[in-house]
Amino acid sequence: MPEKVFYKEIPSDPSYLPEAEEFIINIAQANNLAEVKYNSLALSFSEAASNCVVHGNKNDPNKKVRIKVVVDEEKITVILKDEGNGFNIQKVPDPTKPENILKDSGRGIHIMKSFLDELSYRSTPEGTETILVIKLK
Repeated sequence: MPEKVFYKEIPSDPSYLPEAEEFIINIAQANNLAEVKYNSLALSFSEAASNCVVHGNKNDPNKKVRIKVVVDEEKITVILKDEGNGFNIQKVPDPTKPENILKDSGRGIHIMKSFLDELSYRSTPEGTETILVIKLK
């Protein structure tokens, strides 16, 4: 199967998140993502997209979230790019440590890491990329 690439761009307005989620779900279904992994991708994408809008772009509707999906024989890679300044992943509290149990931050990243095959972040001069990778089977 040749590599397939899909693009979508949404404003940083939470009301556009369902549309972006539907975009990912349709790609996953069309490319036969194993059912057991389907919800993992959907939940992880939803969290990442929300983080881009709320934390990266600070709900500024003039800023965009750009989504690129690459599907090859083995995996789906989703790259979400916001226009924010990024963050230091090392400073995000581990929500599994007793002193962080009641903190609001860090849970989404922890959940995504447990559901995906790979999760990474890349800061660029134009913004921050969140990279989600899930194997098809």
